Amino acid sequence: MKRTLLFVSLCALFFQTGCDSKGEEKKEEETEFLITSPVVKDTLITKEYVCQIHAISHIELRALEKGYLQKIYVDEGQHIKQGQLMFQIMPMLYQAEQQKAKAEANFAEIEYNNTKSLADSNIVSKNELAMAKAKLEKAKAELSLANVHLGFTEIRAPFSGIMDHFQVRLGSLVDEGELLTTMSDNSKMWVYFNVPEAEYLDYKSSASQDNMKQVNLLMANNQKFPYTGKVETIEADFNNETGNIAFRATFPNPNGLLRHGETGNVLVTVPYTNALLIPQKATFEVLEKKYVYVVDKDNTIKSREITISAELPHIFVVQSGLNKDDKILLEGLRLVHENEKIHPKFVQPTKMLSQLELYAE
Repeated sequence: MKRTLLFVSLCALFFQTGCDSKGEEKKEEETEFLITSPVVKDTLITKEYVCQIHAISHIELRALEKGYLQKIYVDEGQHIKQGQLMFQIMPMLYQAEQQKAKAEANFAEIEYNNTKSLADSNIVSKNELAMAKAKLEKAKAELSLANVHLGFTEIRAPFSGIMDHFQVRLGSLVDEGELLTTMSDNSKMWVYFNVPEAEYLDYKSSASQDNMKQVNLLMANNQKFPYTGKVETIEADFNNETGNIAFRATFPNPNGLLRHGETGNVLVTVPYTNALLIPQKATFEVLEKKYVYVVDKDNTIKSREITISAELPHIFVVQSGLNKDDKILLEGLRLVHENEKIHPKFVQPTKMLSQLELYAE
């Protein structure tokens, strides 16, 4: 009986020892953390800026004379050629004025010719001839003025473009200066986007200036516009409220897809040479500052503040705070504490990078 109890006690002891050993191994496995190092490589960063799309010419067409709108020769949304007749304001009054001015000009010319003949024969003085000439010039000026007023009754397209909706209807009595419609030249589009002051300074002071001149446009339907634009103009002043300055890119629009007033996003591709890349998941934030856990040679973790210069899908480009030889905690950031010693498992940076959804060239 004693031997049996001794045997059972020994079995229980061995079983407990085995369980404790497995528990320690399991605990050790649970405290194993993945670490890696930053990746240094050349890459391209695509930055997006909200933009407003404007036609290169977008104007208001207004009545130059008062009268009834007698004819409309175009339709809303129609493409108009330069010089094409668009509106006709009732011209009868101005036609009558033109005819009167024309008759007076003819009479003054006849009177001048007769006076000139008499002056050549020394029948009348040179002063009378001069007065007859002045009267003729005045009549011609009044005729020109009447022609201008009559021309104002015809509203013609100042350039080729697209009509907007009508502000008046046929038969309306329009006053001088009243808005008839608007018109846009959409052959090229001006795309305005705001750039923060820091990025503006980087743009003006670095070699990326040439690269930023060529930009793309992401339209409101998340489709990329098929033509490339060029940054041609930067406005003179910063907006004091936002700290931004407006850039203007010009895009060709041969198919007329873009219209005045659209919105979208300008895509600017900026090359980064020897960029220091780390996974976003390896960082944490405290009071709007970014940190990583750096693992020292004793496998002790210490938090370190870093500065981010750009962002890619799942990736940060580090500006300062790390170097390529540092080892950082990759996962389990919430399971550790400052100055805690861990059991690390190193993951090769290239392997870590390939596992992320990164499309950097």
